Amino acid sequence: MTSDYAVVLVPSTNHAMRLEKLLRQADIPCKMIPVPRHISSDCGACIRILRQDMDAVHRVVAAAHIDIEGIQAI
Repeated sequence: MTSDYAVVLVPSTNHAMRLEKLLRQADIPCKMIPVPRHISSDCGACIRILRQDMDAVHRVVAAAHIDIEGIQAI
């Protein structure tokens, strides 16, 4: 079963909070969530987005020069 969501993995909770704010300002639906256990056993936060918005998220990340660890479908 394929999900309609992806997660943006970031190095810290501060990065997640900043990215969530920028995505909302760009009218991209998102939500800060814990990193899913099947991706990492480490505690941390990531940003859940719709898979269809991945290109728009990449543009926001590039324009804001935010460090991310990647975007992964969930």
